[in-house]
Amino acid sequence: MALTARDVTTLVNMTRAGDSSAGRRLMEAVYDELRGLAGAYLARQSPGHTLQPTALVHEAFIKLMDQTGAAWNGRAHFFAVAAKAMRHILVDHARARKADKRGGDWQRVTLDGAMVWSGDKAVDTLTVHEALEELAALDQRQAEVVEMRYFGGLTVDEVALVLDISKSTVEADWRMARAWLSKKLAEREPA
Repeated sequence: MALTARDVTTLVNMTRAGDSSAGRRLMEAVYDELRGLAGAYLARQSPGHTLQPTALVHEAFIKLMDQTGAAWNGRAHFFAVAAKAMRHILVDHARARKADKRGGDWQRVTLDGAMVWSGDKAVDTLTVHEALEELAALDQRQAEVVEMRYFGGLTVDEVALVLDISKSTVEADWRMARAWLSKKLAEREPA
Protein backbone atom coordinates (compact mmCIF):
# COMPACT_ATOMS: atom_id res chain seq x y z
CA MET A 1 0.00 0.00 0.00
CA ALA A 2 1.46 3.36 -1.03
CA LEU A 3 1.45 5.99 1.67
CA THR A 4 0.78 9.63 1.04
CA ALA A 5 2.62 12.30 3.01
CA ARG A 6 -0.42 12.79 5.21
CA ASP A 7 -0.96 9.02 5.74
CA VAL A 8 2.45 8.51 7.35
CA THR A 9 2.05 11.40 9.76
CA THR A 10 -1.51 10.41 10.64
CA LEU A 11 -0.68 6.75 11.24
CA VAL A 12 2.41 7.59 13.29
CA ASN A 13 0.50 10.05 15.45
CA MET A 14 -2.37 7.60 15.93
CA THR A 15 0.09 4.88 16.91
CA ARG A 16 1.77 7.14 19.44
CA ALA A 17 -1.65 7.95 20.88
CA GLY A 18 -2.12 4.26 21.61
CA ASP A 19 -4.05 3.09 18.54
CA SER A 20 -2.55 -0.36 17.98
CA SER A 21 -4.49 -0.85 14.73
CA ALA A 22 -2.82 2.28 13.31
CA GLY A 23 0.57 0.82 14.24
CA ARG A 24 -0.29 -2.40 12.43
CA ARG A 25 -1.48 -0.48 9.35
CA LEU A 26 1.69 1.62 9.31
CA MET A 27 3.90 -1.45 9.69
CA GLU A 28 2.03 -3.25 6.91
CA ALA A 29 2.39 -0.23 4.64
CA VAL A 30 6.14 0.20 5.12
CA TYR A 31 7.28 -3.33 6.00
CA ASP A 32 8.16 -4.61 2.53
CA GLU A 33 10.11 -1.50 1.63
CA LEU A 34 11.95 -1.39 4.98
CA ARG A 35 12.73 -5.11 4.71
CA GLY A 36 14.07 -4.57 1.19
CA LEU A 37 16.35 -1.80 2.45
CA ALA A 38 17.49 -3.92 5.38
CA GLY A 39 18.14 -6.93 3.15
CA ALA A 40 20.12 -4.87 0.66
CA TYR A 41 22.24 -3.34 3.38
CA LEU A 42 22.86 -6.60 5.22
CA ALA A 43 23.88 -8.23 1.93
CA ARG A 44 26.84 -5.82 1.89
CA GLN A 45 27.96 -6.92 5.35
CA SER A 46 30.66 -9.44 6.11
CA PRO A 47 29.65 -13.09 5.73
CA GLY A 48 28.23 -14.57 8.90
CA HIS A 49 26.43 -11.43 10.00
CA THR A 50 24.04 -12.48 12.76
CA LEU A 51 21.41 -9.76 12.38
CA GLN A 52 18.63 -10.69 9.97
CA PRO A 53 16.64 -8.21 7.85
CA THR A 54 13.40 -8.98 9.69
CA ALA A 55 14.98 -8.29 13.08
CA LEU A 56 16.54 -5.08 11.78
CA VAL A 57 13.18 -3.85 10.47
CA HIS A 58 11.41 -4.69 13.72
CA GLU A 59 14.04 -2.97 15.85
CA ALA A 60 13.98 0.09 13.58
CA PHE A 61 10.20 0.25 13.70
CA ILE A 62 10.23 0.10 17.50
CA LYS A 63 12.81 2.92 17.58
CA LEU A 64 10.68 4.98 15.22
CA MET A 65 7.58 4.58 17.36
CA ASP A 66 9.51 5.37 20.56
CA GLN A 67 10.67 8.77 19.30
CA THR A 68 8.81 11.37 21.28
CA GLY A 69 8.00 14.63 19.62
CA ALA A 70 9.05 13.48 16.14
CA ALA A 71 6.76 14.56 13.35
CA TRP A 72 7.27 13.10 9.91
CA ASN A 73 6.54 15.21 6.88
CA GLY A 74 5.52 12.37 4.64
CA ARG A 75 6.90 9.18 3.25
CA ALA A 76 10.38 10.38 2.26
CA HIS A 77 11.00 11.92 5.67
CA PHE A 78 9.75 8.76 7.40
CA PHE A 79 12.19 6.62 5.38
CA ALA A 80 15.03 9.07 6.05
CA VAL A 81 14.44 8.69 9.78
CA ALA A 82 14.08 4.92 9.34
CA ALA A 83 17.46 4.85 7.57
CA LYS A 84 19.06 6.62 10.51
CA ALA A 85 17.45 4.18 12.94
CA MET A 86 18.69 1.18 10.93
CA ARG A 87 22.17 2.63 10.73
CA HIS A 88 22.34 3.11 14.49
CA ILE A 89 21.05 -0.42 15.13
CA LEU A 90 23.69 -1.85 12.79
CA VAL A 91 26.42 0.21 14.45
CA ASP A 92 25.31 -0.89 17.92
CA HIS A 93 25.23 -4.50 16.73
CA ALA A 94 28.72 -4.18 15.21
CA ARG A 95 30.07 -2.63 18.41
CA ALA A 96 28.61 -5.46 20.47
CA ARG A 97 30.18 -8.06 18.17
CA LYS A 98 33.50 -6.22 18.30
CA ALA A 99 33.38 -6.23 22.08
CA ASP A 100 32.61 -9.95 22.04
CA LYS A 101 35.37 -10.82 19.60
CA ARG A 102 37.83 -8.03 20.39
CA GLY A 103 38.32 -7.51 16.68
CA GLY A 104 39.14 -11.14 15.92
CA ASP A 105 36.94 -11.37 12.84
CA TRP A 106 37.53 -7.97 11.25
CA GLN A 107 38.20 -7.65 7.59
CA ARG A 108 40.07 -5.00 5.71
CA VAL A 109 37.80 -2.40 4.14
CA THR A 110 38.24 -0.72 0.80
CA LEU A 111 35.99 1.87 -0.68
CA ASP A 112 36.54 2.66 -4.28
CA GLY A 113 33.91 4.71 -6.04
CA ALA A 114 31.66 1.74 -6.61
CA MET A 115 32.24 -0.67 -3.75
CA VAL A 116 30.06 0.49 -0.92
CA TRP A 117 27.55 2.17 -3.14
CA SER A 118 26.96 -0.79 -5.43
CA GLY A 119 26.85 -3.42 -2.74
CA ASP A 120 29.33 -5.66 -4.57
CA LYS A 121 31.53 -6.34 -1.56
CA ALA A 122 31.20 -6.56 2.19
CA VAL A 123 31.78 -3.44 4.27
CA ASP A 124 32.61 -2.92 7.89
CA THR A 125 29.73 -1.03 9.46
CA LEU A 126 31.84 0.61 12.16
CA THR A 127 34.43 1.86 9.69
CA VAL A 128 31.78 3.38 7.46
CA HIS A 129 29.98 4.83 10.50
CA GLU A 130 33.16 6.46 11.83
CA ALA A 131 33.96 7.93 8.42
CA LEU A 132 30.41 9.21 8.09
CA GLU A 133 30.66 10.83 11.53
CA GLU A 134 33.85 12.60 10.39
CA LEU A 135 32.08 13.77 7.25
CA ALA A 136 29.17 15.07 9.35
CA ALA A 137 31.62 17.19 11.35
CA LEU A 138 32.80 18.74 8.08
CA ASP A 139 29.52 18.90 6.19
CA GLN A 140 26.35 17.76 7.96
CA ARG A 141 24.19 17.96 4.84
CA GLN A 142 26.51 15.74 2.81
CA ALA A 143 26.44 13.17 5.61
CA GLU A 144 22.63 13.32 5.65
CA VAL A 145 22.54 12.82 1.89
CA VAL A 146 24.74 9.72 2.21
CA GLU A 147 22.64 8.37 5.04
CA MET A 148 19.40 8.83 3.13
CA ARG A 149 20.73 7.52 -0.20
CA TYR A 150 22.92 4.68 1.06
CA PHE A 151 21.18 3.53 4.23
CA GLY A 152 17.66 4.64 3.37
CA GLY A 153 17.55 3.97 -0.34
CA LEU A 154 15.89 7.31 -1.02
CA THR A 155 15.99 8.76 -4.50
CA VAL A 156 17.59 12.10 -5.31
CA ASP A 157 14.09 13.60 -5.57
CA GLU A 158 13.11 12.25 -2.14
CA VAL A 159 16.30 13.51 -0.50
CA ALA A 160 15.76 16.94 -2.07
CA LEU A 161 12.24 16.98 -0.67
CA VAL A 162 13.30 15.94 2.85
CA LEU A 163 16.20 18.41 3.02
CA ASP A 164 14.34 21.14 1.14
CA ILE A 165 17.15 21.63 -1.38
CA SER A 166 17.42 21.28 -5.15
CA LYS A 167 18.05 17.99 -6.92
CA SER A 168 21.29 19.37 -8.35
CA THR A 169 22.48 20.18 -4.82
CA VAL A 170 21.69 16.63 -3.70
CA GLU A 171 23.57 15.23 -6.71
CA ALA A 172 26.58 17.45 -6.02
CA ASP A 173 26.58 16.55 -2.31
CA TRP A 174 26.30 12.84 -3.20
CA ARG A 175 29.29 13.04 -5.58
CA MET A 176 31.42 15.01 -3.11
CA ALA A 177 30.55 12.79 -0.16
CA ARG A 178 31.30 9.60 -2.10
CA ALA A 179 34.68 10.96 -3.17
CA TRP A 180 35.51 12.11 0.36
CA LEU A 181 34.46 8.77 1.89
CA SER A 182 36.43 6.82 -0.72
CA LYS A 183 39.56 8.77 0.14
CA LYS A 184 38.99 8.56 3.89
CA LEU A 185 38.38 4.81 3.88
CA ALA A 186 41.33 4.18 1.58
CA GLU A 187 43.54 5.96 4.14
CA ARG A 188 42.37 3.52 6.81
CA GLU A 189 43.41 0.45 4.88
CA PRO A 190 46.52 -1.31 6.16
CA ALA A 191 49.51 -0.92 3.88
